[in-house]
Formats: sequence, C-alpha cells, structure tokens
Amino acid sequence: MAKKPIWGETNILKSASIMGLATFISRVMGLVRELVFAVYFGAGNFTDAFHVAFRIPNLLRDLFAEGAMSASLVPTFTQVQVEEGEQRAWRVAGLVFRILFFLVGGLAFFGILFAPQLVSFYASAFKQIPGKFELTVQMTRIMFPFFPCVALAAAFMGILNACGIFFIPAFSSALFNITSIGVGVVCVQIFSGWGSDWKIQPIVGMAFGVLVGGGVQAFCQLPFLYQVGYRWVSKKSGDPSWFEDPSLRKILGMMIPGTIGLAATQVNLLVNTILATSQGPGAVSWLNYAFRLMQFPIGIFGVSLASATLTQISQQLARKDIQGVSQTLTQSLRSVFAVNLPAASALIFLGFPIIELIFQYGRFYPEDAQATARALAMYAVGLVSYSMVKVLVPVCYALGNTKLPVLSSFLTVGLTIGLNLVMSKTLGYWGLALGTSIAALFNGCFLMGVVRSLIFKQGGQFPLSPIFKGLLGYLSVALFMGTLCYYSEVFLRIQLSDQMFFLRIGRMGTVLARSIRMILLVFEGVLVFLMVSKIFRLQEASYFTNIFVKKMKNKLRRSST
Repeated sequence: MAKKPIWGETNILKSASIMGLATFISRVMGLVRELVFAVYFGAGNFTDAFHVAFRIPNLLRDLFAEGAMSASLVPTFTQVQVEEGEQRAWRVAGLVFRILFFLVGGLAFFGILFAPQLVSFYASAFKQIPGKFELTVQMTRIMFPFFPCVALAAAFMGILNACGIFFIPAFSSALFNITSIGVGVVCVQIFSGWGSDWKIQPIVGMAFGVLVGGGVQAFCQLPFLYQVGYRWVSKKSGDPSWFEDPSLRKILGMMIPGTIGLAATQVNLLVNTILATSQGPGAVSWLNYAFRLMQFPIGIFGVSLASATLTQISQQLARKDIQGVSQTLTQSLRSVFAVNLPAASALIFLGFPIIELIFQYGRFYPEDAQATARALAMYAVGLVSYSMVKVLVPVCYALGNTKLPVLSSFLTVGLTIGLNLVMSKTLGYWGLALGTSIAALFNGCFLMGVVRSLIFKQGGQFPLSPIFKGLLGYLSVALFMGTLCYYSEVFLRIQLSDQMFFLRIGRMGTVLARSIRMILLVFEGVLVFLMVSKIFRLQEASYFTNIFVKKMKNKLRRSST
C-alpha cells in the first residue's frame, strides 16, 4: 500500500524543488561572479569599495525583492482572484506595478543624489585611504538604478508564483548573474586598457554589469506574465482611484510594516559592514564572501520554500482552512531543518576546503581563504534561523498580524548591535558574524511563538512536538555527518595533495586535486546523511531520496525503450 504524503508535502516540496532548481543555477552563477571578483581583485581596498557600494542599493533590494513584496502581494492578489474574479485581480496587479515604479524610482533618484552622504554613513573609515571613498561613491551611483529593476522583478515574480509559475521567476536571478558576469568582465577588460585615460578603475566595470543584469532580471519575466493572463485593466466608471483602491491600500499597508519586520537580517548586515570597515583592509570582503556562501543554501531552498509556502497558505486562508495552514507550516519548517542543518554543518566543518576550491586563485591568497572560513563558520551557526525567518514572517502577515514581526525585528536589531559592538572588540571581524547568528536564532524562536499564537487565535492547533523532533533529529544527523567529513578531509588532503597533482599536471592539477577531494566529501556527506536519516525515520530526507530515485528510474526506463 502506497504511503500517503505527510502534511500535504507534495505541493509544497514539489513547488519548492522547482524553485530550488532554478535558484541553484542562480546561486552557482552567483558564486562564479564572486570567483571572478576573487581572481581579478582578491580581497582588498577595491573589493571593499565595490561590496559597500553594492550593499547600499542591495539592502533595499533584499527588503523588497525577497520579503515585503511577496508577503503583501501574493495573499492579497490570491484573495482578490478568488473573491472578485480575474479582471479585478489584474487591475490590482497593474496598480502595484505602477505605484512601485514611481516609489522605487524616486528612492533610486535620491540614492544617486545623496550617494556621498550614504557612503559616509556606511563606511566613513574609507576616507582614510586615498581614493577609496570616491571610488565607492562612483560605483554606488552607477548601481542604484539596479534597485528599481529588481523591485519590479520581485513584483512580477510574486504574481507569477500566485499563478503557479515558479521556475521562470526564480531563474531570472540566474540571468542577472550571467549578465552581470558577462557585461562586467567585458567592461573590466575595456577599463583595464583605457580606463586610466578616463580615470576609471577596472572594477567599475563590474558595477555596470550589475546595472545591466538588473534590467534583464526584470524584463525577461514580462512575456510569461502576459502568458498567464496579465493585461492592463483600465479604470472604469465608478472604480476607485489609485490610492482609494482598497486592495492596493491593503498591500501598501502590509508592505510598510512588512519591510520593517523582514529588515532584521539586512540591518544586521548593515551594522556588520559599518563595523567591519574599521577592521582593516579585507575585512569587508571576507565577510561578504562568507555571507554569499552562507546565502547559497538559503537561496536554493529557504527562499524557494518560503515562496511556495506563502502561496499555499494564502490559498488555504482564502478557503478558511486554518488547520491546513498549521500542517503546511509544520511541513515547511521540518523541510527547512532537513536541508539547512546539514548545509550549516558542511559550511562549519568544511568551510576552508570549500573556499579554497571556489576562490583561492589569482589575487585571493590562502590567508584570505582562512579568514573567510572563520567568518563562514560563524555565519553558518544561524543559517537555519535565517531560513525560518524567510518562512515565518510572510506567514505572520498572511495571518493578519504586522505588529509582532516588527517588534521581533527591532529586538533582533538591538541585540545584534549590542553583541557586535562587544564581539568586534574581543574577537575581531568574525565576531560580527557570530553576533549576527546569535541574534538570528533569537529572531527565529520569537517568530515561531508569534505564529503559533496567531494560529491558536484563529481556532487552529500548531503542535510543536513534530517540529522539535525534526530539529533534534536533523541536528544530530548533521553533526555526525560534519564530524565524519572533517576527518575524511584531513585524510584526503594527505593522500590526494595539491602538490602531488601539481607535479604531474601543472597548475590545473591544483584545481583537479581540490575538486576530487570535494566531490568525494560531498558524496560521503550526502550518503551518510540519507542513511542515518533513514535509520532515524526522518521522513523529509526520505521524500527527497524518493524523488531522486523516481527520476533516475524514469530516465533509465526511457533510455532502455
């Protein structure tokens, strides 16, 4: 007798897996982009300037593109679609696109105008190094128009997700990375040859790559938006004006506190960057490379799972199915543990060989890899909580509460600032990553309690025992896997050394040695995780295994016919 899917896992995990595949491609290309930076510019004053310049508009992008936009747009669009029909829903979507364009366009204009003041607030220590502050201001102005493009891309993505389209919107991020790499490298080559005559540093070329990539990410989704039925619906006689439209006002009313509620991680990152600018050359870059790697598992599954969860919960709330909301959320959180706990363990125990393989080329030296690995281990402590927050905050707003997530955000930011001020003095730059992770763990636990109380108030049940069992089970498996892989890496580094391959093949031998070791470690880690999870009867891991086995069987069956 076939086993029944647990807690409606088929829809949630299938949607998350589809998005996860597209996001995986995007994150891989994001790592390629970071590799390009490491090879061309290493970790120093130029990369510090770029990362601060990119962080300023990217802070706004993260708030709009991965948080408040979907949290407010998807539930409202779904409700209007169910209760008032397709035409009315497309009218609301069009109003959102229009108001968003003017709002974020205005923010970008003022960002360009006041770029020196923003950079001075963000990285005043850069003024002590000749040319570093001015370079940061220049790249900030170039990259600020990227923000309106990706904010619109987020709105398009939200509507497509609400219509059941997940792969294409998620893949648009990959197109951003591909474009920014291609355009950026071409511009770097041009500025390396003639930039001195124009007084332009080669790294400015990467800023132009970001700008063009943002435009591609937004407008590549438009054909699919029209394909699912979007048309501009003009105002009819008796229709409310822009700001009098109740659905638009509801969305904007949710976005403002929603932005604040989702701001904890971004503000924490802002605080880290401000404090890191005083930790000497390279500190900003080490933290940035580490945070990018830590975002890899979050982007592949955390954001994808959050989007899929929000879509299904919005539909369940529209049907008044509060118990379905509880079951969906329980399954989503257990899935977060199933993916992010082993990922965190891998980043902690294997951080150095991972960074060595990906970044340690060109001007990125072994000491840079070691420094980045320390920061990565500290960030990974809070990885699970980052993904939990991605899931829980939008659910809070879908359940009709905007105040408690905002309170959680303020408490988390205050805790982060306090911890980081102390830890940066005693532990240095990597203390900033640890303080951020501790605050993130608080944020995740607080929001869990908030969501539980909201479900209770609406007459549902949200038992914690399945969640805690999943947490303890996957944590135990992840620690065992990480410890085993750590000692395996020590053994493999001796048996398959870089020097042995270098003497036989040359420079590419180093890359080959690192790649072989990492492939073996990944295979070992996945195998150990799946086997021990099966012993512990952790169902989410079995579900992913079954998907993989089923796909392999289908491929073998097709190839044999």
